[in-house]
Amino acid sequence: MRVSVLTPCYNAAQTIAFTIESFLAQQHDDKEMIILDGRSTDDTSRIAETYTSANVRLFSAPDKGMYDALNKGLTLYTGDAVGVLNADDCYHDDAVLTRIADGLVPAQIVHGHLDFVRDHLDKQIVRRWRAEPRPSNGFRSGWMPAHPTFYVRRHVADKVGPFDLSLITAADYDWMIRALELHGFSSAIVDHVMVDMAQGGRSTAGPGAHLRHNLEALRARQKWLGSGPVDYALLAKPLRKLKQFLVPAHRSRSA
Repeated sequence: MRVSVLTPCYNAAQTIAFTIESFLAQQHDDKEMIILDGRSTDDTSRIAETYTSANVRLFSAPDKGMYDALNKGLTLYTGDAVGVLNADDCYHDDAVLTRIADGLVPAQIVHGHLDFVRDHLDKQIVRRWRAEPRPSNGFRSGWMPAHPTFYVRRHVADKVGPFDLSLITAADYDWMIRALELHGFSSAIVDHVMVDMAQGGRSTAGPGAHLRHNLEALRARQKWLGSGPVDYALLAKPLRKLKQFLVPAHRSRSA
C-alpha cells in the first residue's frame, strides 16, 4: 500500500527538517511526502530542497492557509491512502507508516495515539492523547480522533471531499465528522503513539484558540449532526481532554 503524507507549511524553517527526517526514517518503503509550502519568507523551501529523495515532493505557491494547502494536496497525492503530518510534528518512531498500512487493510480509516511535546530535541511530554473506540453516539459525546493520526483510504478521501475553508481551526474536525458520521466509513485504532506534536498549534495555542476551535466544532455538528445552539459535546469535548494533561515529566522512548 502506497501511503501519502501531506505536509502544509509556512515559515517552518526551525522544524521542517525534523518532520522530513522522521518521514524518511519510516521503514515502509512505498511512501510519498508532499510538502505544500505557502511561499514561505524564511528558509523553509531551501531546507526542504536539500532532501533529494524521490519520495519527497515540494510544491511552493501562495495559499489561503493550512486547509487550502491540504486541499491542493488532495489533488496531488498518488497513494492508496493519505494523511497529514504538519511541519512542526514528527512521527514517533520508524514503524508508524507500516502500522498505518497494516491497519488500513481491514479498515477504511485508522487513527491512534499522540504525544504533545515541548520541542523535538528533549521530547518532554506536556500532554498525552490516547485514542478511544468510537462510542455509539460518536462526535455528539465529545469524542474525536486526533487528526494528525487520522489516515484514510483513497476512496474515503474522494468521497469526503475538500476541507471547508470557512472554518479557521476546525476544518479537520469537520472533515472527520463527514468521514465517520456522514458517510459511516469503518475505522480502527492503531494502538501505538503515532505522532509527536509540537505544543502551540493553531487550535491549541491558548484559551482564545481553544474557544474558537470549540465554537467552530459546534458549527460543524450543527451542520452535519443537527445539533442545537448548544449541545452536550460543547462541554464534553474539552472536558474529555483534561485527563490528557496527567502525564509524567518526561517520556521513555519505548512509550
